[in-house]
Amino acid sequence: MNKLENEVCPFCRKKTLTLIEDEKDIPYFGKCFIYSMICSSCSYKKADVEAAERKDPTRYTFEIENQKDLNIRVIKSSEATIKVPQLKLTVTPGPASEGFISNIEGLLSRFKEIIQSQKDDEDEEVKKKVKNMLKKLWKVECGDEKLKIIIEDPSGNSAIISEKAKVEKLK
Repeated sequence: MNKLENEVCPFCRKKTLTLIEDEKDIPYFGKCFIYSMICSSCSYKKADVEAAERKDPTRYTFEIENQKDLNIRVIKSSEATIKVPQLKLTVTPGPASEGFISNIEGLLSRFKEIIQSQKDDEDEEVKKKVKNMLKKLWKVECGDEKLKIIIEDPSGNSAIISEKAKVEKLK
């Protein structure tokens, strides 16, 4: 692991940014480089995951069917788009997009945070949608309901590590 401290933060311009680069060998995926930036002054953070080998643009489709599926490994690059059709949710890449290595449960937690950020909206219709979406995610986590997740990555640096995942070339 390489670590550089006291670098200049791109946001607050203070020399309090820590850069970390690490290398991991992930079964069924290969060697990856993990990059992160964290500023101790302004709390700016950014992370990304890159595969060591160049890969073709891919689409992974996976249906969560039971609680056991929550443990399946997920790799998402900062260039990937994640879609959850049943919830009409799409997380697209952009300047704030982060790459990460997690599991399905961690991915669902990230969606819950996004949904809960709208919980205090004044619009009653929005509040109702938020409540229904959180209820659906809870049922998925309990294994009572299925949910499809799609990851599309033009860089090919994302994956859902499961034999049940459908992998296609992204056009």
